[in-house]
Amino acid sequence: MKRTLKMAMAGVMALSTVSVAQAAEEVNVAFFLEWATPNMIAKVNKTYDKAMGVKVNWTDFKTGVAMTEAMLSGDIHIAYSQGLAPFVTAIQQGAPLKMVGIAVVYEANDCFVRNGIGIDASNATELEGKTVAVPLNTMADFAFRKYMAHYKVDISKMKIVDQAPPDGAKSLADGAVDMACIFGGASSKAAGEVGTPIMSTQAKVDAGIGSFDVVATTEKFATENPELLKSFLEATDDANSSFKGTDEQWKIVSEASGMDLETTKNQVKAFITPSNKEQLEKYFGKDGIAASAAGALGLVFKGDSNSSDIAKTIDPSFLQ
Repeated sequence: MKRTLKMAMAGVMALSTVSVAQAAEEVNVAFFLEWATPNMIAKVNKTYDKAMGVKVNWTDFKTGVAMTEAMLSGDIHIAYSQGLAPFVTAIQQGAPLKMVGIAVVYEANDCFVRNGIGIDASNATELEGKTVAVPLNTMADFAFRKYMAHYKVDISKMKIVDQAPPDGAKSLADGAVDMACIFGGASSKAAGEVGTPIMSTQAKVDAGIGSFDVVATTEKFATENPELLKSFLEATDDANSSFKGTDEQWKIVSEASGMDLETTKNQVKAFITPSNKEQLEKYFGKDGIAASAAGALGLVFKGDSNSSDIAKTIDPSFLQ
């Protein structure tokens, strides 16, 4: 991933004036399937296009790491609901990205232990020597590291396989891995059919382990297209506040997210989509959660992260 990211970063400087002109006329947005959020209604109904006055193209990605690479290559202008982990990892590697909003707040992703191997929270250290599927540098990876630290499991003694959630769920079902760390509704549902979360919801709360995803963009796009970025965030805020959970709305979100209705409803009900005002007050205000969480997460992945350095990449001005 590092080599690919470095190549993409080099490509940022090589973007032609033609691509810059195209960016002002069309906006390319990254999103996740299996990640049901109310703004998918605005996506389907072309509300974003109307609000921004440009054509908005949406592309689904499997991981936030891939979103970073696409932004750095110039293929994507805005990443909606990129995990905080891949954002911080990219920043640590010098990527010229900005966090401009909070997309969704949610319970930390689960790591499912394959049923039948006799391992749970009470004897988690027995995971040492086992094989685990983890989508590296994602929020699922962050959760994995926090869980293992909590249970005093030495991850250097585990075989870690880098797999996207659908692949990790399949490997768990096939018995190729002993534990799989997953995000995404359908993948989590599949993993839950053959495995059990290593940490319960209440245990996560007690341990202070949670997650949130961000709205990210490149410094270049933010500088050259501030009004488009503001309009995108306003349209998202409007879509979230307009969601009432009608049958028609559920149907649209379900189809746009690529999941069945029941899974979609369960996921949306577990999500918190803070308003622009709430983001400014709680996440980006004085002693806000965004910078402190990003700094703490950076320490998990690198060991020498400075929250003040990461704070420089956070720009909530587009929410105002």
